[in-house]
Amino acid sequence: MSQTAPALSTANDTGAATPGSSPDADWARGTATPSAWLDYVMLMKPRVMSLVIFTALTGLVCADRPIHPVLAAIAILCIAIGAGASGALNMAYEADIDALMRRTKSRPIPRGRVRRGDAAAFGLVLSAFSVMLMGLGVGLLAAGILAFTIFFYAVIYTMLLKRWTPQNIVIGGAAGAFPPLLGWVAATGDISLNAWLMFAIIFLWTPPHFWALSLYTATDYAAAGVPMMPVVKGPKSTRRQILAYSLVFVPVAIAPAFTGLGGPLYLATSVLGGLVFVGLAIRLALSTAGDGEPGATGLYAVKPGAREARDLFAVSIFYLFALFAALLAEHGWKALGH
Repeated sequence: MSQTAPALSTANDTGAATPGSSPDADWARGTATPSAWLDYVMLMKPRVMSLVIFTALTGLVCADRPIHPVLAAIAILCIAIGAGASGALNMAYEADIDALMRRTKSRPIPRGRVRRGDAAAFGLVLSAFSVMLMGLGVGLLAAGILAFTIFFYAVIYTMLLKRWTPQNIVIGGAAGAFPPLLGWVAATGDISLNAWLMFAIIFLWTPPHFWALSLYTATDYAAAGVPMMPVVKGPKSTRRQILAYSLVFVPVAIAPAFTGLGGPLYLATSVLGGLVFVGLAIRLALSTAGDGEPGATGLYAVKPGAREARDLFAVSIFYLFALFAALLAEHGWKALGH
């Protein structure tokens, strides 16, 4: 999930890689700054982890099954560590393109703070630990899904899809959709329709969310050779596809109100938020966002004609949070005996 990026680094920043060189080359010359524990924390993408924890906890609570607090804590911990492992493996593999993009050039590896090999080893150790602990403490089904989620993000999405197809986000979105399903499985030991609905909500939310972002960061993706939809198919096609996915996503987001998963609060949140979401998607489809207008060049500055894309991107984050917050509130209230 996209979050506010840290400040940009330059060649003169402490720990920044030498221009024209790779971080590993800086280590070989002894010019890289030694890693600190915080660099390894950043490898785990802590802001993404926070959203993973939130959606996984929602899935666990929505299962409405009694689970020992210690086992619940172990399940959430394993899911969080698994997400961190995926992030570290992703950064290890993508260090070359991260160094070319404004949004990612301040990550630990491009700055010369952590070697790629160390990041990969860190990710592998975390992966093994999280899966084994999940299997021993919670169950084999949950451990198997967690292992597949890590593999899907680190290998299928990062290595096989991201650099090769503009459908990378569509297919790769499954990795971010597994946490609520994992939480559900941890509590119940099985998978039901409502668990798949929570999966589907995040899966269908991902393309319009990231494509809206890519409409005003397409230059970065093009420079790094990443075939995001605006780079390959153009802004106009991307805007239309965002609208098409939005029209499918919002009804699916409302569906839990009619399957017993969501209650009145969820129904109101999903319908009202969905109307705003679709309205902004229509506004974006009718705009010229991403068409290459001259204008702002800062990391999070938006070109004059791309504000429609930025508005949908921002609202998409709030809408997804509101949906899962409503579910968590309703089921949490129920669990307290109300």
